[in-house]
Amino acid sequence: MKQKNRSWRRQLAGGHRGRQEIAVRQTESTRLTRGLEVSRVPGLFQTPEYARVIFQSNAEFRGIPSTAESAVEARMRRQEALYDSAKTFRFLICEAALYHRSCPEDVMAEQLDRLYNLVGQPRVELGILPFGAQLRRTAPHAFWIYDRRLVVVETISEELWLTGDDDIRLYERAWDWLADSAEQGPSARRLIGRARASLDLA
Repeated sequence: MKQKNRSWRRQLAGGHRGRQEIAVRQTESTRLTRGLEVSRVPGLFQTPEYARVIFQSNAEFRGIPSTAESAVEARMRRQEALYDSAKTFRFLICEAALYHRSCPEDVMAEQLDRLYNLVGQPRVELGILPFGAQLRRTAPHAFWIYDRRLVVVETISEELWLTGDDDIRLYERAWDWLADSAEQGPSARRLIGRARASLDLA
């Protein structure tokens, strides 16, 4: 097993910008990115406003400098990879992430609109794991798989970088099993639309 534990305390000591620049480089060097998010929208699909709230909240939680604006800029630059014809993105999002809201309702509405419009886009495969889906395996935590060389897992205190073949195969199997239960295409859009309709916007 090859594993590197990267403490958030050290990574974010100067704010979020540095870690976002690492994410930009990881995405630039990856052809196939697969991911699972349990309770939030993946960074690659976030609107600037949604991302800003996430960064500001995390900075407050960790007691670190707020560098939200530069972090958002880097995250948006990372999203340019979505339009690179040499890359493919396959993501699973638990339906709960469509309802968990750490931002104002208007920000969440805009974020859900963006997700809705991403469904069916070239090189982007977006699946939603419905509340009532029967799963071959539960989704215990978020993780991202970069090609077949790296798995990144976030915990509250640290980030795990896994590069061992056995670890990568295990996470690939977990992703595949969860993907079996995901709603795609029009069905995914219906789930996103239902969450959007639940917002109490005056």
